[in-house]
Amino acid sequence: MERVYNFSAGPSMLPIEVLKKAADEMTNYNNTGMSVMEMSHRSVAYQNIIDKAESNLREIMNIPDNYKVLFLQGGASTQFAMIPLNLLNKSQKADYVNTGAWSKKAIAEAKKYGEVNVVASSEDKTYTYIPELNKESFTKDADYFYITSNNTIYGTKFNELPDVGEVPIVADMSSNILSEEIDVSKYGVIFAGAQKNMGPAGVTVVIIREDLIGSCIDITPTMLNYKTHSEKGSMFNTPPTYSIYVAGLVFEWIKELGGIKAIQQKNEEKANLIYKFLDNSNLFKGTVVKKDRSLMNIPFVLPTDELNNKFIKEASQKGLVNLKGHRSVGGMRASIYNAMPIEGVNTLVSFMKDFEDRINGM
Repeated sequence: MERVYNFSAGPSMLPIEVLKKAADEMTNYNNTGMSVMEMSHRSVAYQNIIDKAESNLREIMNIPDNYKVLFLQGGASTQFAMIPLNLLNKSQKADYVNTGAWSKKAIAEAKKYGEVNVVASSEDKTYTYIPELNKESFTKDADYFYITSNNTIYGTKFNELPDVGEVPIVADMSSNILSEEIDVSKYGVIFAGAQKNMGPAGVTVVIIREDLIGSCIDITPTMLNYKTHSEKGSMFNTPPTYSIYVAGLVFEWIKELGGIKAIQQKNEEKANLIYKFLDNSNLFKGTVVKKDRSLMNIPFVLPTDELNNKFIKEASQKGLVNLKGHRSVGGMRASIYNAMPIEGVNTLVSFMKDFEDRINGM
């Protein structure tokens, strides 16, 4: 079977160039006579792999020297606890914006360790927009201000950061990291699961300002203390070695394409193709307020569940797979992460047009 266009929200498709290189090196990495999967994480060969991955990530994201890059396990969901355990160390207060399922889970976790102020929420309209933020509602002595920068399920994203003064901004960037240029220095902590834009599931990248490390609350387990991992270069215990290796190949791929600026241009082009079709369709409908639309995750619906199911089934037969939307939104969702080629998006839009013509002609 030929490769399909995989619109999964994650784990998502990887660049074919990365997959081929990993395949070529599967049984013998760099003349070591073994796979990276078999390699000791204490070996010189593996140290070179993780060092190069970090160096390339720092370069493509322009990460300042006063930030640590950590390669951790536990998925982004573990960060829902690590953030408050490490940062709720002064006022024991934090501000959160509730923009979807993942921020809601993060809020519930943080409430176990301190006082949480939900400064705004879009739950009233099934998270179809990013709520307006009123600075008067912010906690002046908050230990941090938390956002989910892109909402995978609902297809919304923050297009500008709130003005929080000296309060560190913490951002869950799991579904939009590396998709567009950002100023890392505006954040205290950025974290992201790899399985959407960086590599296979198994590694979570944390980019954290150094002054935020080392003051965790007393009950913090050793493995949930950022200091534990920063002091050991992400090698306190066996890291997710193969996932880091593949992520490193992805970082190289981005460099070769011209960096994140070039990736962003491609992503904007892909997203605009779908949004333009949706805006002009009399059958398909986007579910997100226009000003808050994501570049990565595009939910859309047809008038009935019967048509939604028909579209998903027929699309799959055309090699357009994993388009079924999340149950809380319904319909369809096209996740068009960095590795999705523009040919895949053009194929999807052509099929949507054909489907609409056929339904309207009935």
